[in-house]
Amino acid sequence: MRILVAGKSGQVALALEELAKGREDLTLETFGRPDFDLKSPTSMDAAVAAFRPDAIINAAAYTAVDAAETDEDEATAINTDGAAALAAIAHARGLPFLHISTDYVFDGTKDAPYVETDPTGPTGAYGRSKLAGEQAVTKVNPDALIFRTAWVYSPWGKNFLKTMLKLGATRDTLGVVADQVGNPTYAPDIAAALVAVLEKGTTGKAGVYHLAGTGSVSWHGFATRIFEAGERIAGHKAPTVNAITTADYPTPAKRPANSRLDCSKLEATFGIRLPAWQTSTDACVKRLVETGEVG
Repeated sequence: MRILVAGKSGQVALALEELAKGREDLTLETFGRPDFDLKSPTSMDAAVAAFRPDAIINAAAYTAVDAAETDEDEATAINTDGAAALAAIAHARGLPFLHISTDYVFDGTKDAPYVETDPTGPTGAYGRSKLAGEQAVTKVNPDALIFRTAWVYSPWGKNFLKTMLKLGATRDTLGVVADQVGNPTYAPDIAAALVAVLEKGTTGKAGVYHLAGTGSVSWHGFATRIFEAGERIAGHKAPTVNAITTADYPTPAKRPANSRLDCSKLEATFGIRLPAWQTSTDACVKRLVETGEVG
């Protein structure tokens, strides 16, 4: 199977790239700017024509949540218009199209995990651009599969887990938000699930799915687990993690208080269930320790 991945340096794209290196039955290539630009349909069409994929995964996005508040036009150009243009290219060629979306399409006020049919209501520019992207993708490509995920972390790039490990190495005490809850999701787990979906077949399975780590926790609880893993795996002294509120840590964009995603539809349709968030957290910490990136 030949898979074209839009997004060259993002966490999910890098995870997909790594997964394919260990699979002789997969030929996967990641594409990014300037040669492959979501703001240039011509560049995307040329890349697809040259690579001749069996499927396309859109893992490219404008993900700077706070910056989007003052740069919504750019976020929309990539997350809405660009996503739709790529979805249309896939549809015209009859290719399976998998698109990654986000928990930010919800307002976070529900007191239970969100299911795919719950009303959306993004509270910021990033969420608006991603929700509009879902709608635009579906309009031009009714066969598309959309996967909402949340709280993504990995050994690559900038993410909460890596930030915590770096701060924990230099501080004895940290304050972490405790009144936002969600599903920490390991990028390699997302990659494995997306490839499994393609292998199982997408015909007749179009629509929105939630794809996130199993189980939920607050940012404070997530940080505590990260430090516990560092102490257990590498002997790092864990800092004291104090619980703070969202009000104590203001940001330009409002974060959903509840980002929990119910992923039962994914399991019922494809038989896929991501590992417990604790298991993948430990795996990521162990890998970072073993590669020498931390400690």
